[in-house]
Amino acid sequence: MNELGQIRIDKWLWAARFFKTRGLAADAVNGGKVHVNGQRCKPGKDVKIGDLVTVTKDQYTWEVRVTDLNQQRRPAQEAAGLYHEDATSAEKRRQQIELRKQQQAQQHPSEREHKPNKKQRRQIHRFKQDSL
Repeated sequence: MNELGQIRIDKWLWAARFFKTRGLAADAVNGGKVHVNGQRCKPGKDVKIGDLVTVTKDQYTWEVRVTDLNQQRRPAQEAAGLYHEDATSAEKRRQQIELRKQQQAQQHPSEREHKPNKKQRRQIHRFKQDSL
């Protein structure tokens, strides 16, 4: 726990495992994907216990209340103890996940994003070499 009772938002997001690096957390904050107490903020904004943090990442939204502060990145179970997510936020995210799964299931397999297999990669390389 921080002795001052507050910590930078980018560092807290990193410690709470919302983002893999502090740089990604800072980019998300600068991009307007993170709000503290309903207000857009900068990466240097201090958060304290009891603040409401809204994080938008990969089309999903978390609304969490800060319950603890930690300067270091800890295992996932300990990181989950740094915040408490209310039931409505969790349910809304579950609905978003289900909706996205349904939309992907309705797409034709050829329209889904996929990585080319070895044969397809060779064909791509041959095509590019022939066009030169």
